[in-house]
Amino acid sequence: MSRKNIAVLIGMLLLGGGIFAYELRTVRLSQLLREIAQLNWWWLLVAAGCMGLYWLMEAFVVKLLLKGRVDHFSFKNALRIPLVEQLFNSLTPFSSGGQPAQLMALMQSGVDGGRASSLLLMKFIVFQAMVLINFILTLVFGFKLVAAKFTYLAWLVVFGFLIHLAVITGLLLIMYWYNFTKGLVRLLLRPLHWVMAESRANKLETTLNLKIDNFYRESLRIKNQTGMLIKASILTFIQLIFYYSVPYFVLLALGLQPSFMEVLVMHIMIVMIISLFPIPGGSGGAEISFRALFATFVVVNSKLVLAMILWRFMTYYLGMFIGIFALVVKPDKVKEID
Repeated sequence: MSRKNIAVLIGMLLLGGGIFAYELRTVRLSQLLREIAQLNWWWLLVAAGCMGLYWLMEAFVVKLLLKGRVDHFSFKNALRIPLVEQLFNSLTPFSSGGQPAQLMALMQSGVDGGRASSLLLMKFIVFQAMVLINFILTLVFGFKLVAAKFTYLAWLVVFGFLIHLAVITGLLLIMYWYNFTKGLVRLLLRPLHWVMAESRANKLETTLNLKIDNFYRESLRIKNQTGMLIKASILTFIQLIFYYSVPYFVLLALGLQPSFMEVLVMHIMIVMIISLFPIPGGSGGAEISFRALFATFVVVNSKLVLAMILWRFMTYYLGMFIGIFALVVKPDKVKEID
């Protein structure tokens, strides 16, 4: 990790500690300690296990996408990829550092940069598509629940969904309507020449066109691998279910008996809201949305704050800490298959 990454890590830990301290300001210490003493640690272990299975399923996806491309890509290497991704997702706005970190980790294992880029492209498309499918499925069953109680959060959810939809639509346009997409980009970038220096606008347009061209070349490699994409999609869908289930088991650990489907719906909505916040990990927005939505199930304030802290630790800080260890693990070297 660079000094900048270490500084960001320390900053995020301090920010998280500050948010937790602020949330705990209205909770009596004796009540909090009583709630902790009454926790069912087995259910917390199940919640942690869900996060473990979340990373495990992503490791299976990595193994699947590399099948036939490299020789003897070990499971240790495959598991290292999502853990390194989790660390750098946690340290960068909009989780933008996860993709470059995965590319670095794959190349450290001996995977060619072009093949690694192709794999990550396929994995990214599948993941975004499964996030949208999960959201659409829950939107049908759970959006009324959110909209009726928290109108302002409902609009944030819709906005988050539109951003994800725009991303996957843009990727599909490049894959299947390349010439149309290039023309559309030129049209959309034309106003930049009116408000920016000509050299800067040209540089931005050149960079964006280069990224589109690289993406298109990589997409040509994966469009004919339908069977592999279907298998990866199924694994990713299951992976997300494990992640979305974490708060349900946290609430069980607190002695509550919520509806599994309602908790699942609420967590999916929270994930959509978090994606809107530019602060790494969606810090601040994540905690606010959790408290607002899960107050439906947790009426005792001390339980609600403790649930929020435990959920945040499981889904954010745990991956960050494990990712630090994964980063320093020396990967096994692999051989390319011609």
